[in-house]
Amino acid sequence: MHRATIKDIAKILGISPSTVSRALKDHPDISEKTKKAVLEQASKLKYRPNTLALNLRKNKSNTIGVIIPQIVHYFFSSVISGIEDCAHEKGYTVIVTQSNELVEREIDNTTAMISSGVEGVLISRTKQTTDFSHFTQLMSYDIPIVFFDRICPTLKTDKVIVNDEYAAFLATEYLIKTGCRKIVHFKGPDNLEISTKRLTGFLEAFHEYNLPYEKDLIITCDNFEEAIVQTQKLIDNKITFDGIFTVNDDSAAGAIVTLNKNRISIPDQVSVFGYSNDLISKIISPKLSTVEQPGYEMGYTATRLLIERIESEKEIRPRTEVVSTKLVLRESTKTLV
Repeated sequence: MHRATIKDIAKILGISPSTVSRALKDHPDISEKTKKAVLEQASKLKYRPNTLALNLRKNKSNTIGVIIPQIVHYFFSSVISGIEDCAHEKGYTVIVTQSNELVEREIDNTTAMISSGVEGVLISRTKQTTDFSHFTQLMSYDIPIVFFDRICPTLKTDKVIVNDEYAAFLATEYLIKTGCRKIVHFKGPDNLEISTKRLTGFLEAFHEYNLPYEKDLIITCDNFEEAIVQTQKLIDNKITFDGIFTVNDDSAAGAIVTLNKNRISIPDQVSVFGYSNDLISKIISPKLSTVEQPGYEMGYTATRLLIERIESEKEIRPRTEVVSTKLVLRESTKTLV
């Protein structure tokens, strides 16, 4: 049988879970009318406070949690640096976990965060995540969440992102301006908003310059190994293309390895543009032109938002902060004349 939660009361009354929580605690900022409605609804639902949650929230732990897909990924390691610096400045310690792109492990990590008594959690979700109930469980314990990079757009939480659509537009526009017309796009999975926005930006550039795009050149491919396979398929099938824009730098690097193997000159015959400005973009040959995704700044900003929410006595509306980005031009694309 489903045990009634603060979230259930909030949904029925059309108010936020944090308002319900404060009303149940007789917080002075909540009106008597709201308190009465909350108490009546709690009685109807036979709501009983979760003693574990109450015990965890009695004492301030000054600890925040982080759930990321991969610690070894250059972008996420940069994010962690930003998180650690901001948390240290504010007097908080950080618990970092990784999902390794597995939903089951992500669920286990959220459970561990509750057990550890963290005061808030910073999350970038897995590629596989489509059910967000483990995140709403965190919120039902009155533990605030800030999503960064890979967000959950339907959840009312703070978010930190870059303007993926515009950045992808600029990257594709640069390829077009340097003469590319048949551009391949290696896209990410459709359930990630960053993937769909980068694809949208790619298509908008073609529309802006009144150029046709070929649907067959839009391929789901978001890792190094798969990019090697897909690029070789394009070559073996004698598909004509003169540019590649990828959803991340890993897939761009895979494309470059295959083009080099087939003695296709970069950028004279094919230009390659990545996304993230990961370490691999600087060491691959030729060095990769890419979109800078400022991980440190994203981590620092997300942590600032989370701590502001933890420490605020007043209710804060969900906020979305957009971190600026730019094109980093290197050897894998032609010079704009």
